[in-house]
Amino acid sequence: MKVLRLCALVAGLSAMPRMSLAQTAPNADAAREVRAQFLNDLDTLQAKFLALAEAIPADKYSWRPAPGVRSVGEAFMHSASEFYTFAPAAYGAERSPVVGRGREGFQKFEAMSSKPEVLKHLKEGFAYTKQALGALPDSSIAGKKKIFGADRTIIETSFAVADDLHEHLGQLIAYSRMIGVTPPWSK
Repeated sequence: MKVLRLCALVAGLSAMPRMSLAQTAPNADAAREVRAQFLNDLDTLQAKFLALAEAIPADKYSWRPAPGVRSVGEAFMHSASEFYTFAPAAYGAERSPVVGRGREGFQKFEAMSSKPEVLKHLKEGFAYTKQALGALPDSSIAGKKKIFGADRTIIETSFAVADDLHEHLGQLIAYSRMIGVTPPWSK
């Protein structure tokens, strides 16, 4: 019976007209609350990325599930690169010189995929994003800005960043289990 109620609720919600954050600008109080929640989520993500990176042996960082797919180290570095690139785009921080421009810059950055490099950039990239978002004036959180070629709110971009980082964490959890490493928080 509970399943039927849940299905009915989901069906009802999916039939409702959708309004994106792009259509209505949130007020400043709501925007500050979303920023606080996003920073909390980043803290949780950071703790899990670092715990998993520490748990995986250094000799497994070059392992990849198939040819042409990112290795463990490259997947971690890809996640770290997002901290460096989303902060300038979304939050107005100065562009970090750590990740070069374009596909070539990302590929070069991801190739630095040893365990010490991964741990270093997960920490520094996270700090970079957290500082950039924390320094963002309240008045600009609720407004729109051109981000990656489209008018978006900071909140929309923050959700996109969190979604993407959660996806990569899931990828790395699958990788770790495939090489016999249990995520530390799952033991």
